[in-house]
Amino acid sequence: MKYIVVLGDGMADEPIDALGGMTPLDYADTPNMDRIAREGACGLLRTVKDEFEPGSDVANLSVLGYDPATCYTGRGPLEAASMGIDLGPADYAYRFNLVTVRDGVMEDFNAGHITSEEGADLIGSLAVPGADFHPGISYRNLMVVHGAKGSVTTPPHDIVGQAVGPHLPSGGDAPLLMRCMDAAREAFADHPVNRARVAAGRLPATTIWPWSGGKRPAIPDFRGRWGLAGGMISAVDLLNGIARYAGMEVIHVPGATGFIDTDYQAKARYALDAIERLDFVYVHVEAPDEAGHMGGVEEKVKAIEGVDGLIGTILDNFDGTVAVLPDHPTPIRLKTHTRTPVPFAIRGEVKDSTACFSEKEAAKGGFGLHEAADFLPLLFGRKAA
Repeated sequence: MKYIVVLGDGMADEPIDALGGMTPLDYADTPNMDRIAREGACGLLRTVKDEFEPGSDVANLSVLGYDPATCYTGRGPLEAASMGIDLGPADYAYRFNLVTVRDGVMEDFNAGHITSEEGADLIGSLAVPGADFHPGISYRNLMVVHGAKGSVTTPPHDIVGQAVGPHLPSGGDAPLLMRCMDAAREAFADHPVNRARVAAGRLPATTIWPWSGGKRPAIPDFRGRWGLAGGMISAVDLLNGIARYAGMEVIHVPGATGFIDTDYQAKARYALDAIERLDFVYVHVEAPDEAGHMGGVEEKVKAIEGVDGLIGTILDNFDGTVAVLPDHPTPIRLKTHTRTPVPFAIRGEVKDSTACFSEKEAAKGGFGLHEAADFLPLLFGRKAA
């Protein structure tokens, strides 16, 4: 048996007045997600335990069957693995965003979705003893601190529109992180990239915002645990880093951007190609989450419909087991993540009476409410490993 899981990051939501009291998942045209629900069975999945902040790192680890309590050290080291950065025993990797902070307020957590090329140019102007800077994709970048002590940090997408003062880093690495932020503010102030962005009516990247640091984690091998060769399709370093640590094949897709303009159909084609040589393919789509953080109702509906089109191509060309789910909700109202259980649907050997895929319908599904650790066993039709 072969398996394809399609995960729409942040796809779940709350009822929205502008959509007539429906959620974006309710409102969007999703005949292919509905087909999975109709031909299979649905349920709800609790992907974030109470002791963790709701985020894609913890949620996706959990969906893939890993216990964050034993293998999660922070988002930074997972992204470091994707970027091919080896961490020493005394190193911490911190994710950092290029952000727009003006008048002490977090105006934008992604500096107007700055391009990777612009970001690399800005980051190339930074030099702070004790820290190495590595450009990534768009606003998502990485820094490595040597001889690290750790720090308490806040994700920038959680404080959009808020004063940043109460949320600055604290703890052992905080003085160095603050020096890095100050250095970035000075270097970026009159940088040609920012001058060009402002002239074009786009937001400047005014500084960097380090967060979610950690040391190298220990993640068990996916094949060793399940006896299946797995692959990962994602435009996000976080997911590709999880895959690398888990010994899964990382499948790069041209046109995959990690934003709402991603090439959904290319992801479907590459998934179909990969499943010919693999047993399990995990297709992660970041777009709905980005739309949720933007507070963009139309953008989120469009992103969900893009995910549905991807699923349609898979269903038309693959007769194995297919599942669809979000990792966590990213409600438009809040513009950040919540820990509310998410809907899931599996087209496999189990069938219930569910007619469509949505948060409300999944709550009635035959699978019921499960912890994330139960998802892969349900998918594979076996007991938990």
